[in-house]
Amino acid sequence: MSGRYDDIIGLPHPTSQRHPRMPIRERAAIFSPFAALSGHGAAIAETARLTKRRMELDEDTKAELDRRQAVLLAHIGEQPEVTVTWFQPDEKKDGGTYVTTTGRLKKLDTVQRVLVLLDGTSIPLEDVVGLEGDIFQEFIDDLIYGR
Repeated sequence: MSGRYDDIIGLPHPTSQRHPRMPIRERAAIFSPFAALSGHGAAIAETARLTKRRMELDEDTKAELDRRQAVLLAHIGEQPEVTVTWFQPDEKKDGGTYVTTTGRLKKLDTVQRVLVLLDGTSIPLEDVVGLEGDIFQEFIDDLIYGR
């Protein structure tokens, strides 16, 4: 005998009579990774998510939007189809995104300052940055050609 453990090296592995061996699947679960910081990955993803800043409109653009709103008020009974580009503030962090929505106009509430589409979408007028639609082209043609 020349090694420290030569006296026990050939003996069988000890097995308990009271405690059965743990199945390999359960043994593997002991060593599986775990989330030491639960929610940390979600927090990093939220921080990395980009938002845009609200752009400030110049006076000419504001005046044009006011004219287009007046056209919409004049033709509200026709429920014209409009495409609205508006700033949607983010609920969790500063900034937001610009959204373009197309639909038929149901109501233009000048008291609460919201534009409501038939599908129920409610858009605050102070967030609107663009209004497009055939109704505006017809209005421009009327102005140009005196119809």
